[in-house]
Amino acid sequence: MLRDQISEGNFSSVMVFVLGFSELPNLQGLLFGLFFLVYIFILTGNGLIIIITRMDSVLQTPMYFFLANFSSLEICYVSVTLPRILMNLWTQERSISLLSYATQMCFFLVQGATEAFLLAVMAYDRYVSICNPLHYALCVQLAVAAWFSGIPVQIRQTCQVFSLPFCDSNQIRHFFCDIPPLIQQACWDTALNEICVYVVTVLFAMIPFLLILGSYVQIVSTILKMHSAEGRRKVFSTCGSHLTGVSIFHGTVLFMYVRPNSSYALDHDMIVSVFYTIVIPMLNPIIYSLRNKDVKEAVKRVFGKKIIC
Repeated sequence: MLRDQISEGNFSSVMVFVLGFSELPNLQGLLFGLFFLVYIFILTGNGLIIIITRMDSVLQTPMYFFLANFSSLEICYVSVTLPRILMNLWTQERSISLLSYATQMCFFLVQGATEAFLLAVMAYDRYVSICNPLHYALCVQLAVAAWFSGIPVQIRQTCQVFSLPFCDSNQIRHFFCDIPPLIQQACWDTALNEICVYVVTVLFAMIPFLLILGSYVQIVSTILKMHSAEGRRKVFSTCGSHLTGVSIFHGTVLFMYVRPNSSYALDHDMIVSVFYTIVIPMLNPIIYSLRNKDVKEAVKRVFGKKIIC
């Protein structure tokens, strides 16, 4: 029935979407100020990690090489969405063209895939350094693979989603361009698209997560064999920050994408999506720096004064 209506032209092809916080008109200024401060904090905190890992010779190790890559990714990740959100809040102009929506969504998905694989690479690095200490020359290759592995698949998925026809309503109750709220607007059977989303999520979330889990099984096994309590404490401290980031990222991503489209709850999922688009990049400098003695000492050496007490 629906296919017949579409073939007869009884639908409106949407070329412009409207997204944002229209239901909170009295909080636009507050939200702008909050997101602006968060954006500055993310740029400053992650930028600081990149600077000190490049300038301090003590931190010229694979672990901090990947941490610098992760901080660079977080800056790129949040810069895909937050500047547009800030512009919408400041100008109250919430419309976005089909092409702009597709572009932002594609970059967002590619960088999400990069984060999943980079977290897996960081877990492998910890496994190598703890369980089988050696110097290996694969850092750049692993980082490049993590950055570029998701591009072909996510471009294909973006094209597939935007091959759907979208009906009269162009109101997207979301604050950035993502797949779940867009599929809700399609006037076509989206079962195939939902299956593809599940498959891609398994490929770029579950597989890296299983690799991370396997690495940490080996790490824990090695830690339990250590005779030094101080050594065990140091290893647990180093791995704890990474596990925190992994738990937040994979937990929210799996909640958002691995479930039936019918269970999609806009209000709740807008809150959940804040975690993996804004909160994780904001927490990165805190998780990996404030409890890391090496990073604190590097900041003092690089900047020549006691910044962190």
